[in-house]
Formats: sequence, structure tokens, C-alpha cells
Amino acid sequence: MTTAQADSQSTPPELIYTAQLALTVRSCGATDRGLVRQKNEDQFLIARMVKSLRIQQSSLPEPKTKWGDESAHLFVVADGMGGHRAGDQASALALETIEDFMLNTCKWFFHLEGTEGQNVLHEFQDALRQADRRVYEASVRRPELFGMGTTLTMAYSIGGDLFLAHVGDSRCYLIRGEEFHQLTHDHTLVGEMVRQGGLTPEQAAHHRLRHVITNAVGGTEPGVRVELHKVALEAGDRVLLCSDGLSGEVAEEQIRAILGEEPEPEPACARLVEAAKAHGGRDNITVIVARFDAE
Repeated sequence: MTTAQADSQSTPPELIYTAQLALTVRSCGATDRGLVRQKNEDQFLIARMVKSLRIQQSSLPEPKTKWGDESAHLFVVADGMGGHRAGDQASALALETIEDFMLNTCKWFFHLEGTEGQNVLHEFQDALRQADRRVYEASVRRPELFGMGTTLTMAYSIGGDLFLAHVGDSRCYLIRGEEFHQLTHDHTLVGEMVRQGGLTPEQAAHHRLRHVITNAVGGTEPGVRVELHKVALEAGDRVLLCSDGLSGEVAEEQIRAILGEEPEPEPACARLVEAAKAHGGRDNITVIVARFDAE
């Protein structure tokens, strides 16, 4: 696996390798208001991108549209900032910005080997910066929305490559056999304290400031730091994206156990949501599980 990243520590060395694979993708997402919040400020997106050729005129008998064999897959989780105004609008606007970017800017169908992979990461960085500007500018235009913001974790797969762009404290995990790795880092005050050695992960899990976000899309001032990764996938890998309504309620050991018992995305999503609610459901809960298998 190769990786390029900002504001994050190194990726586990056992994952570093190079591979080019053709993988099939099955995925499922779920979101739930939880048991305490009055509304759901989370948003999620699962999308498949395919090449198409629309026939305007031809001397041959042809269908109006032809579809290419290659496809890419996009997974996004956005968690509107709780305790701020219009968190649901912030997460929706950020998601719409990503959709516009993928449709009109991203050159996903080009080969992504070598430096092209780095170019994709830079494009995704720009996409999240665009989302940051749109959310912030919308909040400035409407004083009742000032301060609205959102986390945003975006995973994009094509062939055997997974690209990640991340802001905030939603998470992306990689499940490979018996291994369970958090690929993203929490952009929170407590997360920074853990990385600097001031807190242990066990202390951080119960710290009263664990939900204080230090880096978000939108917020009270413009500017965002985007964490970036490129990961080489293997057949059998699974990827979990989730808001902190899951990771803040359910211990990683239980998340790992559920995914071990439920290899298929749909039942895995259902059980993860129910586990978060069983632990109190104090926040909105959103999960996406994607499975990558050999063709």
C-alpha cells in the first residue's frame, strides 16, 4: 500500500505493498436518528460511476447508450456538527458539493498509476476545500446558520486502489482477514492529545472533551486541513465508514466482532446500528460497509 496524507501519522507498516487488482464491490449504508437527538444531522452516499457513450446518430443499428466495463465506487459519510445550527444543512450541502465534483471535475476514468494517483488525491483535497467554502459562505449569508459545519469522510475505489479524503471525527476502517485498522485520524482536541502522548486511547474514549472537533468542513471561519490516503486493496477486504454515533458508543472490539460474524454488508450495517442504539444511541448513527472480492 502506498499512502499520501496530511495532518496524520504513518499507516501500519504491515499494510504497505503494491497491487493492481480487478475487484467486485458490494456495499450497503444505513443511518438512524438514534434514541436522543431530535433530528438526524448525518448524511451518507453510495454511488457507482460508469463510463457511457450516448449515440446521437449512427449508420449502424445501435442502442442509444453504451456502457463501459470499468467502474468506480464512491462512499461518503458526513456528520453535521452537533450543538451547532443547521448541522443537517451543512452535511447535505457538503455532500452535494462532492456529487457535483465527481460529475463535473473528477477524471476518474483515466489510469491512476504512478503520479496520477497523487493527482486524484489532490483533486479530492480541492473537492473538500470547495465544500468548506460553500458551507462557510452559506452560513455567512444567513446569520441564523452561522457556525454550521460537518465532518466528511470520503472513500473512492477504482480497480485495486482506495483513495481517502477525510476531515473531522467520522472514521474509515479497513478489515483485512483478522486485522482491523483505523485508516483515518480523529480531528478532535482529544485525538491531538493522544497523538502527542498526553492521553492514552483508553483515557480518550471517556474524556469529557472527546467530541470537541478541531477541523471541520464549514464552521466559524474558512479553511480546512484535509487528510489524504491511498490504499492498495486485496480481495476479501472490507471497508467501514461511520460517524461517531457508532465509534463513540461501541468499542472497537465489539465493532470488529460484529464484522467478523457478519461478512455481508447489509446485515453488518443493521447490527452495527442496533449495537450503537443498545449502548444508548445518544447521537445520530451512520455506517457504510463495502466488501471487495476478486472478480
